[in-house]
Amino acid sequence: MDSVMFTFAEDIAGELDQIRAGGLYKAERPITTPQAAHIATDLGECLNFCANNYLGLADHPDIIGAAKNGLDEFGYGTASVRFICGTQVIHRELEASIASFVGKEDAILFASCFDANGGVFEVLLGQDDAVVSDALNHASIIDGIRLCKAQRYRYRNSDMADLRAQLEAARANGAGRILIATDGVFSMDGYFAKLPEICDLADQFGALVLVDDSHATGIVGEHGAGTPSMFGVQDRVDIVTGTLGKALGGASGGYVAGPRLVIELLKQRARPYLFSNAVAPSIVTGSLQALELARSGDHLRRRVDRNTSLFRRLMSEAGFTLLPGNHPIVAVMFPGDDGARQASEIASAMLNRGVYVTGFSYPVVPLGEARIRVQLSAAHSEDDVRECVQAFIACREEVNEVG
Repeated sequence: MDSVMFTFAEDIAGELDQIRAGGLYKAERPITTPQAAHIATDLGECLNFCANNYLGLADHPDIIGAAKNGLDEFGYGTASVRFICGTQVIHRELEASIASFVGKEDAILFASCFDANGGVFEVLLGQDDAVVSDALNHASIIDGIRLCKAQRYRYRNSDMADLRAQLEAARANGAGRILIATDGVFSMDGYFAKLPEICDLADQFGALVLVDDSHATGIVGEHGAGTPSMFGVQDRVDIVTGTLGKALGGASGGYVAGPRLVIELLKQRARPYLFSNAVAPSIVTGSLQALELARSGDHLRRRVDRNTSLFRRLMSEAGFTLLPGNHPIVAVMFPGDDGARQASEIASAMLNRGVYVTGFSYPVVPLGEARIRVQLSAAHSEDDVRECVQAFIACREEVNEVG
């Protein structure tokens, strides 16, 4: 190893040490089974309460069968970007199915929703335009906005007075197009965006609205159409981005859905689309099946709602502090100076008891607002939910005794 590489390696090692010392090191847990409510890890079998598998479709036999058929009929991969030689008929079929599902004219597929959000802003907004973004938006929206040349404004999470102030500032500074960007569901809190109020302000200021509905599509709204459907503003939300990697089968791939002309322009200029291989055929055919299951999955949505309500009731009765809401993301809060330690130690103790949850602390969440984020699924039984709550109670007592 030469001296330059040795110094570089030492610097990287020091940075990793700092991450570990700050309690921010993210160790990856090996899983030896398909994603499901019950999984096997290197520590043995456990109940899984930290996956985005909201409808329980990640190991659904119909989706697996459809993916296998996609391999047989269309091969392993396209070996190209789509405008060269990578578009297969199933890609357009999936785009049309997504657009119909979320109530838009057309859609465009990306390798992930991170790529979808990374490509949309640069194409639609120039230096004379403005983007107004919720402070708690997903990292992919933040990074996508950084890639565009538009003026940037940020409003406090779901604060409509501050959103109005930022829109006023954008108009006063002579912005041409103004686009409001928000998550449909904020993933660390399980809160829904205030879409009716956002759309009202957009109408007043002549702004467009973009919603990243990754944690809502398939879960809420008519037949799972997402937050715009749930709030009755489908026709007022201009652009929807989302993922195939959560409720819709849990694999990979993302999309932008919206007006046909917007999608056509994205296909001409969105860099993550133009310079990435098409989504693998097996993912496409599996996702087509997942969309059909989600569309007819009202019984799954009712089941995850029941599990969420049961978990919230039992945890509240046991004296835990929960952020309010009814989304299957449930934040169990451990506030204060000692909260980060409590969340981390309780999560570790629960895994030793066979219940897999994850703790979050600063800087992933605000200082003093540490939490364990629990995610309910239609794949969980009532007994699974009760077992999770009992593990929380037992591990809280265990950690408090030691602490």
